[in-house]
Amino acid sequence: MSVYMKSLTLLRATAGVHAVAICLQPVFAGVYLNGSPAGMRMHEPTGLALAFLGLFQVVAATIWWRSGGRWTAPAVSLLILAGEVGQIAMGYSRQLAVHVPLGIALVGATVVFAFWINNRARKAVPA
Repeated sequence: MSVYMKSLTLLRATAGVHAVAICLQPVFAGVYLNGSPAGMRMHEPTGLALAFLGLFQVVAATIWWRSGGRWTAPAVSLLILAGEVGQIAMGYSRQLAVHVPLGIALVGATVVFAFWINNRARKAVPA
């Protein structure tokens, strides 16, 4: 298997795990807002883990791009990571007017990226 295919497989798996994990965040926030402190005990570490997943996704996307993939993958992954770092800062500083809409945008961007890399990239395999 070529470096291109190995790195694409790694990127697809990373993007999928990233998308599932980020979709859990609003659920944990809802549990907390419903009165259970357990929601916050899950929301905070998952948010921190998302930043590490985002960093890993940037690395995987960059390797894929350098082996013949599309440059948009690391660019979008870097934007998602930057958003996640900002999201963490907004959460810790209790800036909910930014934290909530940024979280919605991040969920959307991460899920769309995961679908894109699993569908669109499949058609872009070099000959």
